[in-house]
Amino acid sequence: MNVSDAIRMKRAVRKFQDTPLPDDVVNAILNAGRRSQSSKNVQAWQFIAIRDKSILKGLSTCGQWAGHLAGAALGVAILTPDPTEKFQTMFDAGQAAAFMQLAAWELGVGSVPASIYEAEKARGILGFPDEWHLRIALSFGFPLDEKKLSTPPKKGGRVVLEDVVHWEKW
Repeated sequence: MNVSDAIRMKRAVRKFQDTPLPDDVVNAILNAGRRSQSSKNVQAWQFIAIRDKSILKGLSTCGQWAGHLAGAALGVAILTPDPTEKFQTMFDAGQAAAFMQLAAWELGVGSVPASIYEAEKARGILGFPDEWHLRIALSFGFPLDEKKLSTPPKKGGRVVLEDVVHWEKW
């Protein structure tokens, strides 16, 4: 895989085939998250890998735009310590999420993140301990529209570099 191509071509996939992901694919995705970098190498995360459709459906109701979790072949809840105590916590969770999504893309698996707004409802569904917090979950699956993985970027779809980079000072 060419990393630049993956960064440029990866698209959010919200609609999935009703096909399970093979165990080796699931393990490769989860290992990519485990291997991601973290602040001071603390690796302050836990992952809940979810294949059960009833659990995915329940989790899909914990965020206003999390409905795609219900149709995923795999959901991954990224648990962290209290994100309000250390600003790097969510940055590290985001890196784990990005690594998992890029690994999935290389394997032909689509993905998209979901913000979990009803954290205590999610805790009730997934049963994780009080010291852990859930703000991000990922959906994975083979795309319903397989072209979604290789569709070129839309013209004008991204802000141009000159509009977001300031050199040396603002």
